[in-house]
Amino acid sequence: MNFQTPTGMSRRHFMSHMAGASALTVPALTLGHTLQTHADSLSSRKKSAILLWMGGGPSTMDIWDLKPGAPTGGPFRPIATSGNAQISEHMPMMAKNMHDFAVIRSMSTKEADHGRGRYYMHTGYVPNPNVEHPSYGAVLSHELAHQRPDLEIPPFVAVGGGSVGPGFLGMAWSPFTVNSNGQVRNLDMGIEDRRLMQRMAALDLIEKGFINQKRGSAASDHQDVLKKTLNLMTSEQMNAFKVNQEPTEVQERYGMTNFGKGCLMARRLVEAGVPFVEVGLGGWDNHQNIFNTLADTKLPELDKGMSALTEDLRERGMLEDTAIIWMGEFSRTPRINGNTGRDHWARSWSVAVGGGGINGGIAVGETNAEGTRVETEPYTSQDVMASVCKALGISLETTFTSKSGRPMKIANGGKVIKELFS
Repeated sequence: MNFQTPTGMSRRHFMSHMAGASALTVPALTLGHTLQTHADSLSSRKKSAILLWMGGGPSTMDIWDLKPGAPTGGPFRPIATSGNAQISEHMPMMAKNMHDFAVIRSMSTKEADHGRGRYYMHTGYVPNPNVEHPSYGAVLSHELAHQRPDLEIPPFVAVGGGSVGPGFLGMAWSPFTVNSNGQVRNLDMGIEDRRLMQRMAALDLIEKGFINQKRGSAASDHQDVLKKTLNLMTSEQMNAFKVNQEPTEVQERYGMTNFGKGCLMARRLVEAGVPFVEVGLGGWDNHQNIFNTLADTKLPELDKGMSALTEDLRERGMLEDTAIIWMGEFSRTPRINGNTGRDHWARSWSVAVGGGGINGGIAVGETNAEGTRVETEPYTSQDVMASVCKALGISLETTFTSKSGRPMKIANGGKVIKELFS
């Protein structure tokens, strides 16, 4: 697999990415960062976040906020859970884990285009041609990386693609994209990589020649990058990407699908010290045949992987320090179209959050009987991000400076959703 990311990070950029990533032991990460120290804003415990990204716009009224009996409701029925909120009958395993999750049912946003919605839900900002905003993964890994001075692998990993990049925070905070098998070309050292090692040795010899000729700092800087990259390639922490090292029964518990393997990898990466992991599950743009698609494939796959991740983190004592965010770019229309599908809808929908000390077993806010509008206080991407920051101990006074010199407040000034916390 190559090093492609949605922000255009290619193999040509890999060296610069690794140079930044390997500099995470440096405590002073500036870019106009707030003067408030990390010690003031974060607890001493290592915090992490896992984003389960549902690309395409999942129909949340068929998953988290069902409307039985309404003309918009569809055929699915709600079932009781281990918390106080009912969810879809096609999520029975997650129903047993809802005491650790809250469903925010009063999400109301304005971006119902895939690209714009994806950008907005990942950053808290609407697209702007004059500034590229950092994604939540970049921001949270930037804020949490100092807790991991021994981390040798990238602090922001995207499994299966779909994420948004680092914006003005810079290449060091780009998503490091791998597939669900954790395959990253040239990073599994073995006999077949002998040629790579020979080339790196030759390049090192050439650069030493340039350094000895005192031709400036470029050669020595690049040589330093090569050394850091080699350290990454030979780090034992890279084993966190190898889900096939898990016992067969553990892999089967998560599901032998790309999403299941991605969730298992997320647990392994967080356990290894990675502060932010995004796992993608696409295929939610269901303009037709939505109910068969959800019942037969999408919801069983989601249910198995998400429940196994939650249970595994809980059993390992990691759930209290790991926030899990489930969301897509928007939801789907309450109205069922002529192709037995639902179209794009951002006006009234749901996001699920859990772990990280967030109050579980509850539904926050509500929509009307048809699901067409929010009846309580509406919440936004910014509010979700602000709440996750609180769960992770990150100060909402944190401010960055964009490349144009403009101050940018973390979470775009969003408000904490008070029901999520005691």
